[in-house]
Amino acid sequence: MPKCPKCDKEVYFAEKVTSLGKDWHRPCLKCEKCSKTLTPGSHASHEGKPYCHNPCYSALFGPKGFGRGGAESHTFK
Repeated sequence: MPKCPKCDKEVYFAEKVTSLGKDWHRPCLKCEKCSKTLTPGSHASHEGKPYCHNPCYSALFGPKGFGRGGAESHTFK
């Protein structure tokens, strides 16, 4: 039985979602920064961790500077 990369518990067929090449529980597939629940295929990843496209991934790993990457109003410290 595969284990969820977030909670490390077994993932049963009826509750699994597959993303980033791993099987997750649906509630465990969340953005690492803002904890928004994500759907498979509609998010970004960095070092194997899921992030929502906007604003988290753009602000953390996208181009820096005013007007770049569509996340100029979001800066995480």
